[in-house]
Amino acid sequence: MSSLIECNGLWKQYRVGEVDVDALRGLSLTIEQGEFVAVMGASGSGKSTLLNILGCLDQPTRGQYRLDGIDVGGLEFDRLAEVRNRQIGFVFQSFNLIPRTSALENAQLPLFYRGMSLSEQRGKAAAALKRVGLEGREQHFPTQLSGGQQQRVAIARALITAPSLLLADEPTGNLDTESSREIMTMLEGLNREGITIILVTHEADIAAYAQREILLKDGQLLSDRATRRMPGIVEV
Repeated sequence: MSSLIECNGLWKQYRVGEVDVDALRGLSLTIEQGEFVAVMGASGSGKSTLLNILGCLDQPTRGQYRLDGIDVGGLEFDRLAEVRNRQIGFVFQSFNLIPRTSALENAQLPLFYRGMSLSEQRGKAAAALKRVGLEGREQHFPTQLSGGQQQRVAIARALITAPSLLLADEPTGNLDTESSREIMTMLEGLNREGITIILVTHEADIAAYAQREILLKDGQLLSDRATRRMPGIVEV
């Protein structure tokens, strides 16, 4: 495997009133292509800040972040947006679907910026929905879908650009036990197909699906260990 992510001495500082708050403090981390990594830690540990930087939604105050060999920290806004659209897929706890838009239209949203025809966009969106088990529900609106199905639409949307990196922020946080198991089994399968997955979670049983567990505390790396995952037998 080759390194997809290289973080060296990342610091992220926010100004809160008259106080400077260090959300990340000199964090260094390497993630190889094809890994499934769970990031854990208490609230305020730096998990969301790290995920935002890895997803090119934010930039470090100092330090270096290289994604697939590219020094992301020095990129302009437009180039960052291009990297996000072509290399990174996002899955969030709250699904972030457009309420009055069909599953098909939600899934095809990232392709609007690609300059391809509407028919090609719809074809790719239909294929992505089929990939996540939602064939036949393309015209359903989010309110007509269960929480698990809405998260499947969000995963289809994340996959439609064929990203090398999938970032999942508490993807089972709003789901019941059975739906959580289905979503995690799906992510596990996508990882077996070669997609690198970084998962933020508070739940140890969800983190157990990953091959590697990273624990953050006060913006620093507290531990980094391989898990003893046995695919197919993890209980959620």
